[in-house]
Amino acid sequence: MTPSDDSNSDLGATLDRRKLLLGASGIVSSLPFLYVGNDDSSSSNNNLFRIPTASAAEAATAKPFPDFELPNAGAGFTMPQMALNTAGMPKEDSAKACALAYKYGFTHIDFHPGAQRDGVAEFMKQNGGKAIRDKLFLNTKIRKPPPGTSPADAAQMVRDQIDEDLKALNVDRVDMLMLRDSPDCDVMRAQWEVLEEAVASGKTRSIGVVNYCEGSLRCLLRKAKIRPAVNYYYNHVGMSATGVGYKLREYCDRKKIKVFAYGPFGEPGPNPGEFLEKYLFKSIGDASKNVYNQRNHGGSRTPEEVALRWVIDSGCAVSVRPSLNYGLGKGICKGDAECDMGLKLRASVFDWQLTSEEVNKLTYIIKSDENPTLFSSSGCPNAFVMPK
Repeated sequence: MTPSDDSNSDLGATLDRRKLLLGASGIVSSLPFLYVGNDDSSSSNNNLFRIPTASAAEAATAKPFPDFELPNAGAGFTMPQMALNTAGMPKEDSAKACALAYKYGFTHIDFHPGAQRDGVAEFMKQNGGKAIRDKLFLNTKIRKPPPGTSPADAAQMVRDQIDEDLKALNVDRVDMLMLRDSPDCDVMRAQWEVLEEAVASGKTRSIGVVNYCEGSLRCLLRKAKIRPAVNYYYNHVGMSATGVGYKLREYCDRKKIKVFAYGPFGEPGPNPGEFLEKYLFKSIGDASKNVYNQRNHGGSRTPEEVALRWVIDSGCAVSVRPSLNYGLGKGICKGDAECDMGLKLRASVFDWQLTSEEVNKLTYIIKSDENPTLFSSSGCPNAFVMPK
């Protein structure tokens, strides 16, 4: 999850690794330029965003993903454990990613208001409208209010956005609304009350938070009538072994707030050097000469697959990009082949699992001190500063 166009830039102190990513030789700067379509153009007569016809072998992979129980969202309420992450995509790419993902069993769509939301709406429009809506888990986020906004005005912004999103999607409810943090505790509480009202009125079935550090959670929980179902934050191999990642996970577990992870391959861009290229990933995934791994995993698994499977085996839900072709504020699904291949790979992650020994090795040998609430506001420590 990278910041949407609606995010504010008061996000705290810059992390050193982010400076490298954003430099001339950084990963993000090496990504191709986005193709930006005209969001105002009418595409109602084309088939670009309809669900592709899958072969018999591909169709066999389109089975339901495991349910992820949400204890604070009512008895028995669940969401699919893995979601498609459309962050940073223009409308056309968002719609195309939804169509390709649905072919492989993705029904949980994680998006921002604006272009990504409009792409989801276009996908639904091209594939049955309200008929397909009932097969989807729609999950969106509340925009941050500008600095200095009063609690009352911030609350009204939430009401206005919910109505705007429902109208744009042509639905009467979404399945989850997630609230971004604020350095102002009173603002967070006022906005959370509106989300609780949305649950009561049926405009959403569940509510969660985005990039909430422990301090932000403490602020919210002192007044909340409904506890957040999830805390959506940055998490990859090694981040919950020690330090701030471990403490935040432990606090969420104690408060029965489930972790919904983004960035299993790095943020704000993919970071193969930190973990995807490490020998441990390759030794666990490569079954070519290792009967032990062949028995455990039924064949060779790429480091990318091992990294994603660790997030799932550590008890989190996860939001994934269609491929490793993304960067700060940029998501790409322009070429069908790359998107299709990446989504198929991710959908297959539920066909196997790591052993407990492998999970422990990955957790405690590869240790990362990265900040899990990377894209939080300045109300949380060591947050990321959006470059100007």
